[in-house]
Amino acid sequence: MSTKFTPLHDRILVRRVEEAETARGGIIIPDTAKEKPQEGVVLAVGKGKSNDKGETFPLAVKDGDRVLFGKYAGTEITFNDELLIIMREEEVLGVLTGAAKAAEKTGSRK
Repeated sequence: MSTKFTPLHDRILVRRVEEAETARGGIIIPDTAKEKPQEGVVLAVGKGKSNDKGETFPLAVKDGDRVLFGKYAGTEITFNDELLIIMREEEVLGVLTGAAKAAEKTGSRK
């Protein structure tokens, strides 16, 4: 049974995008030498941040956005046997556009 997760307030749920195992020069990088990627895909977003008056402001990111975040951003959780990150929207450094298409092209060459 699949369970759905909806973050509260200004939090988002992100899946890390794994880097390629081979560098440009053809050198294979072992898992122990790799750093965790700081890029991910937004899986779910909360309703938004609210102020003292009770007004809710929607988030700038949405489901499916590819984002960059800080090295120590968010909290890692295991959900449905998958390692995901919950973070506040303010921890997102930026939204990547065109990155998903470039990654798909790279993956299709194999």
